[in-house]
Order: sequence, then C-alpha cells, then structure tokens
Amino acid sequence: MRQQRIYSTEAVVLRVRRMGEADSVLTLLSADRGKFDAVARGVRKLISRKAGHLEQLTQSTLLLAHGSSLDIITQAQTVQSFLAMREDLRRLSAGLYAAELVDRFTVEREEGLVIFRLIVDVLTRLAEGADVDVALRYFEANLLAESGFRPQLTRCVSCNGELAPVVNAFSVASGGVVCAGCRPPGSGLPPISVNALKVLRLMLRASFADVARLRLNQTLLSELESHLRLAVHRQLEREPRSLQFLRELRTTYRASAVS
Repeated sequence: MRQQRIYSTEAVVLRVRRMGEADSVLTLLSADRGKFDAVARGVRKLISRKAGHLEQLTQSTLLLAHGSSLDIITQAQTVQSFLAMREDLRRLSAGLYAAELVDRFTVEREEGLVIFRLIVDVLTRLAEGADVDVALRYFEANLLAESGFRPQLTRCVSCNGELAPVVNAFSVASGGVVCAGCRPPGSGLPPISVNALKVLRLMLRASFADVARLRLNQTLLSELESHLRLAVHRQLEREPRSLQFLRELRTTYRASAVS
C-alpha cells in the first residue's frame, strides 16, 4: 500500500538545532510515532507563522510531509506552551533537563506513548507550580522504569530475599537494592534508608498526586535525588548537559530563600 505523503501527529519539541540561514531541525517526541527529527522551513524568519508553535518544550499538533531524508513540518498548532514554566528560570531549566533525559533514553521511531505522557505530565506539573524536586524525582523514577531500567526494590538483587525494613544499600550496577546481609564490607555502595525505599516504591506504583501529598524533608529529597541520579548517570554513561545549570539555579534559589 502506498504511503501517504502528508500525515499529522501530536508531539513535544525536545530539541531545536539551526540549519542554514532560516531553517531549524527539531527533535520531536510524538504520541504515535515515537522520536524523530523533522525540518521546519523558514521558522527563524521574523515573519514565520510557525515559530511560536515550534519552540522547545512546546506540545503541538503538527502536519508533516514525508521528505527524502527528514520529514518537513508544514503546519503547527500549539496544544500547550507551558507558559508559567517558561516564566520561571528554575522551572524552565527543570523542563529542559526532563526533555534531555527523554531524548537520551529513547530511540528513533520506537513507539513511545507512555514516555510522551510522562514528558507532558512533568511539563504540566512544572507549569502548575508543583514542587520542582518532587516532580523531577517522580519523572526520573518512571522514565527509568518505562525505558527498561526499573530498579528492583522489593527483593535483594544478590540473594533474592525479601528486603527487611532496615538500612540496605543501593547498587545501580546490580539494578536495585542489596540487603544488609549481602552488602560487601567496604563496597562503597550507598546506603538507602527505609523511608527512601518506601518513597521509591510508591513513585513506581502510585500517582503523582499520591506522592505529592507526602511530607518529604530536604534530607530525604536529597537522598532520593542521589540514588536516581546515579541510576540515570549509569544508563547514559555521563551526566546530562543540563544538570549542572539546574544544580546552580537550585543553590541560588535556596540562598535567596534563606536571605
């Protein structure tokens, strides 16, 4: 059956790169077509009607034409621009971090409806004023799980025994939690507290609303961040480029809050 030249899809713009004098190449995550690159012709011209609908971190309905190498965006209409997120530098940087993770964790043209919903949900939460740290931890945990890297949090990855409610250890190399009895002396494996383990389990089985209702102090949030960032770093084999700026902004915001 002959492939139709024109098709429509809904997508989030993960990344934008310049091409030539006025064009851009966009990395899109589509609800029904997965991740792919497409060209937006003339989008950097001042008179472009598509520019506002194709900004990074925008969710849009697109009309595209199949091209010889890259498909071409012919029409675009914004579904959500997440404007309130864009007006806060820390929230915007958190959104860029989430988009970078999605870009790195997904492969081209692989079905990605669940991950599409994950990125839309986290951008929506950032725009609606959700706690940035809680929103990102929930996103990281579920992105890992949906990408095939769900950590084992109920049984020891070494002996397969049920985990006791004590301080255990988290091993990203082994893919989950090591019980206190199997943790090798001097292994350097970071401890995981009882509360951190409970919250991680909840993040992978409950809604964000359920997690957001918890009272998570800064010590616990920092521990969760450490474990999830180690897991992300291992799979990507390096830190995301956007992470350092996000850290710096958080430090600045905390300093401002104290003063």
